[in-house]
Amino acid sequence: MDDNERSDDNHRNNTMYYNQMVCDSKVGVRSFGSKKIHFSDIVFAPKGYESVFYIVYFLTIPYIVGIVFLFLFIAGATLENFMLLKVDSFFIVWAIGYEVIATVSLAYITYLYFRYLSEDSKKKKVKKSIRY
Repeated sequence: MDDNERSDDNHRNNTMYYNQMVCDSKVGVRSFGSKKIHFSDIVFAPKGYESVFYIVYFLTIPYIVGIVFLFLFIAGATLENFMLLKVDSFFIVWAIGYEVIATVSLAYITYLYFRYLSEDSKKKKVKKSIRY
């Protein structure tokens, strides 16, 4: 291989590397953890009253989920069995609902992560086939 061919190969490789760096810098390095999440996109709260609504949601949603969980899974969805349960303790029912919500949320985040990985690998395969 003479110097002219080597120079052409170097120029081609440098150009490919430069184009890759420019594309990566324009798009930005994106990862699953770098996504921005805003509560206003997920939860309804009027402007100016967000903190009040978040506190109300924090107290009521786990309690309601706890009551539903106790009714469906512990009492067997029968009203007679549900009435035998003591649901007087707000904190216990709230904690049960909180744990149910936490478990479902973690399962959903795991699902989203695996979906992100499969989409990311598909994009990389497409990019590799285009480049070469």
